[in-house]
Amino acid sequence: MTDKDHNPSSTHPPLPPTSEDEQFSRLRLLRSRRVGVTTYKRLLTEHGTAQNALAALPEVARAAGVQGYEICPEAVVQAELNAARAAGARLIMAGGPGYPDLLVDVEDAPPFLWVIGDPSLLSRPMISLVGARNASSLGLRMAKALARDLGAAGYVVVSGLARGVDAAAHGAALETGTVAVQAGGVDVIYPTENTELAQDIAARGLRLSEQPMGLKPVARHFPSRNRIISGLSAATVVVEAAAKSGSLITARDALDQGRDVLAVPGSPIDARAAGCNQLIRDGATLIRSAEDVLEALTPLHGSAPELPLTLPRPAPPAPRHGLRDVASLHRKILSRLSPAPMAEDQLIRDLAVAPADAAPVLLDLEMEGKIARRSGGLLSRG
Repeated sequence: MTDKDHNPSSTHPPLPPTSEDEQFSRLRLLRSRRVGVTTYKRLLTEHGTAQNALAALPEVARAAGVQGYEICPEAVVQAELNAARAAGARLIMAGGPGYPDLLVDVEDAPPFLWVIGDPSLLSRPMISLVGARNASSLGLRMAKALARDLGAAGYVVVSGLARGVDAAAHGAALETGTVAVQAGGVDVIYPTENTELAQDIAARGLRLSEQPMGLKPVARHFPSRNRIISGLSAATVVVEAAAKSGSLITARDALDQGRDVLAVPGSPIDARAAGCNQLIRDGATLIRSAEDVLEALTPLHGSAPELPLTLPRPAPPAPRHGLRDVASLHRKILSRLSPAPMAEDQLIRDLAVAPADAAPVLLDLEMEGKIARRSGGLLSRG
């Protein structure tokens, strides 16, 4: 290889993986300290190949004020590959065969997915179904009915392998196709009570994760997992959710990704339904059955059942500050912020929004770890 082949390029996008060496190097780049999805993509864009990016990484770290930086050792990546082989897991890389089409469109899509089971499910239309871990008996029945009927209509049901609604949805969709997105390593079952279900999904569906093999999930991994749940699917259906819950984070991710959000209404005095009722109040589509979901989506060619339509129902009035308005403001805020701190009042003036409208959105982004508050009223990207 000539010196020219090693020179970084800032004008060409990352090349598709063409060899096992490049795949190994890309995984090593992603597993290196302080390299997240955004940094990984930027380094590949700037340097053309993972080998070039790895060579440049220590200097990049020094320029950022990180001394004594070392890239991920080759032995660590090799150990991950060995663990995957032992667990029967396969690696799917962004830009390579088998990577889900809809996930490609997600800004912070994972560069790699470890999968166990039937990867062909990722090429079929998918709908995400999420909800409360401590779901009511009615909520569990609804989750099962939705998953069963959506599966019969040709959709793969995606969820997060949690207890409650997730487990009910996976179980009901085993015959027709289900994908479980895990917060930890794809070989680590959490919660342990779902071990048998996870084994069934590996045998008849698909489990996947962006995390390294063997990683035990902690709290910060679940919001990252949620963006994949919503990103795989044309729509996210929320069955039961408290006012502050991971399911609402998934719904917000779906909106940020330009996907539909649908919700099952519940009793106004049941805290487990407060999040769904809030979503519906803010503009999410109210659903009572799989037929309502199918009616809200573009039917699958030759797979979705014909629905007996009578007179069209009048559209509900648009909320003053609907979900899509909030999602749009999320994107605008994140596009204006960078690691360099910026004054909050200046940001609000630039956005031309009322402080009362910006405040709850800024709080949401702060709670999700996407922005950070600094002293002196300054904000930066998290």
